[in-house]
Amino acid sequence: MIYQGFAYIYDQLMKDAPYDQWVSFIQQAIATYSPGAKNILDVGCGTGEIAIRLANQQFHVTGVDLSEDMLAVAESKLEENKVQVLFLKQDMRDLTGFSEPFDVITICCDSLNYLESKEDILTTFRAAYHQLKNQGLLIFDVHSLYKIHHIFAGATFADQDEDVSFIWNSYLADEPNSVEHDMSFFVKQNELYKRYDELHYQRTFAIDEYKIWLEEASFEVVNICSDFDFDENPTSTSERLFFIARKIV
Repeated sequence: MIYQGFAYIYDQLMKDAPYDQWVSFIQQAIATYSPGAKNILDVGCGTGEIAIRLANQQFHVTGVDLSEDMLAVAESKLEENKVQVLFLKQDMRDLTGFSEPFDVITICCDSLNYLESKEDILTTFRAAYHQLKNQGLLIFDVHSLYKIHHIFAGATFADQDEDVSFIWNSYLADEPNSVEHDMSFFVKQNELYKRYDELHYQRTFAIDEYKIWLEEASFEVVNICSDFDFDENPTSTSERLFFIARKIV
């Protein structure tokens, strides 16, 4: 999904997102499995919230995203935050052109769920493998099957405030374990409201399938946990799954 007008109101809509929890999780993963790692590639970086927080923690960060609009918003934050992050437009399935490999690659905020097929996911894992140092870490999170079928499917989410309001309907899509999010946003401009419509598609897979694809891409899975808890094994009602995998040669 290439965000367009949505990019410029994304941060306002996501103001309560637990970005600090993502950063803490990444720091804990690095401290546990790759102490001393400094160079991070943040894939699907969006408006740069996690990349900038990581840079504030003294990591050297590059952020890539498919949306030029999202990247423009991310770039606009650098001066205010007084950090250096290189933002580039790239498809997560085709990571190329970096001068040296990274210690860590992250794919946060269920960005991987925007890929529609297992072939796309395997291609992404292989692309990440080629951009990591030996023993480098791939850290990503995805929606669980439970979240797709019991939180999203058939649900309506809505919020209203003075500047931005939205209505968000989610329903099962054609492919197994997939949903479409039909979203309408109303943004105040002067005394009128401008409407933006977005249709987003997401798909997830079983834990064992992600494990198989990571192994096919020559990764060793070192931890699978859930809901930002490093020590919490996934359960039948976990909503967000976290994978930490190490590049092996």
